Amino acid sequence: MSPTIHVNTAAIKAHTPIVISGPSGAGKSTILKRLFDEYPDRFGFSISHTTRGPRAGEENGREYHFVTKEEFEALVEKKGFVEHAQFGGNCYGTSVKAVQDIAEKGRVCILDIEMEGVKQVANHPTFPRPRFLFLSPPSKEVLEQRLRGRATDKEEAILKRLKQAEAEMDFAKSPEAPHDKVIVNDDLDKAYGEVRDFIVGKDA
Repeated sequence: MSPTIHVNTAAIKAHTPIVISGPSGAGKSTILKRLFDEYPDRFGFSISHTTRGPRAGEENGREYHFVTKEEFEALVEKKGFVEHAQFGGNCYGTSVKAVQDIAEKGRVCILDIEMEGVKQVANHPTFPRPRFLFLSPPSKEVLEQRLRGRATDKEEAILKRLKQAEAEMDFAKSPEAPHDKVIVNDDLDKAYGEVRDFIVGKDA
């Protein structure tokens, strides 16, 4: 049995990470980009590990840490991931070290993760509890309009995203959801203000 990875709980607690989740199309990327632009020295994104190969233009350690399946499984065994999952035959995970590295630089780590990952982080045995934020579209109908408006996905992909969105929105309303705050993005400026107040504080 491999030894468990050491967690620098003091550094992580001093810069409590933020877990932001929500369906594809809820506006997470737009809002986070705005937050990072407004506070360039305050936050950091955790770089995930993946077993998939790099795509054109991707660099190891920038978009992802590209690892073999064996390396990934070894980290799982050492409890080296805060959360991990499998999509389309490839493994993806947020390592404890990725979050810790950002905290040790004096920054707050932002984790943009899926529902299953949220559950894993909330129930992690040694990782200090982050703050959880759920960004929701105003309704499933509005989300469908947004996804179709992108005109980037095929019908099958849109239906899959909508089904996943429904599961995420139902989970966010359930008693076992760990979210400290749910923000409805029906107006981008208003939603951004609420996200900023939650993450940075109203007086910042």
